[in-house]
Amino acid sequence: MDKYNKSFSIKAWAEEDRPREKLLLKSKAALSDAELVAILIGSGSREQTAVQLAQKILQSVNNDLQVLATLNVSDLKKFKGIGEAKAVSIVAALEIGNRKLAQTSNKKEIFTDSKAVARLIQPLLADLPHEEFWVILLNRSNRLILKQRVSIGGVAGTVADIKIILKLALDHLASSIIVCHNHPSGNLKPSEADVRLTKKLKEAASLMDVLVADHLIVSHQGYYSFADSGII
Repeated sequence: MDKYNKSFSIKAWAEEDRPREKLLLKSKAALSDAELVAILIGSGSREQTAVQLAQKILQSVNNDLQVLATLNVSDLKKFKGIGEAKAVSIVAALEIGNRKLAQTSNKKEIFTDSKAVARLIQPLLADLPHEEFWVILLNRSNRLILKQRVSIGGVAGTVADIKIILKLALDHLASSIIVCHNHPSGNLKPSEADVRLTKKLKEAASLMDVLVADHLIVSHQGYYSFADSGII
């Protein structure tokens, strides 16, 4: 029988099988996803251990950590044994992971393709339950000057002000810009409004000698590049 399906508590396990002790005795890499989540949960109940509870949470998202990162505090509190404090701990830990990924792309990286841009922006936008619109400013060497959110919307959309985007580019003497937004639904297909905005922004930016290099739509499913698709 799987040791995690036994009814007794984690304290009754062999020391090397307890998540915290296992991490100390071996390494963080030796722990399963469920064991890592169990450490965040801290304790289980009379009915189930923290690891069993972690397994149930992971099973609900098909063991996909990217989908797990989309759950909010309310979603996690639906699981018996997860209160507000435990839910906050899980959400905070996943957000730290997202921010760590976002920092892998820095000012030393040269942004010459959509993959590099996706690595920078996906950790920030892919798991959000609402739409946000961001702009990435690059210098003549295609190195990052600034990445900044310019608008926040609802589930169905957000409004991006072209004047604000161009002002940022001019204030920071950017040679080119890349705009990005997310689709919480997971659908990566650009809407007609997305296409119109991109063309309008490109035309306006060209008058100021600023290149609109790409527009990315991101979600937990991946990303869509207007440049790769020949739209921009």
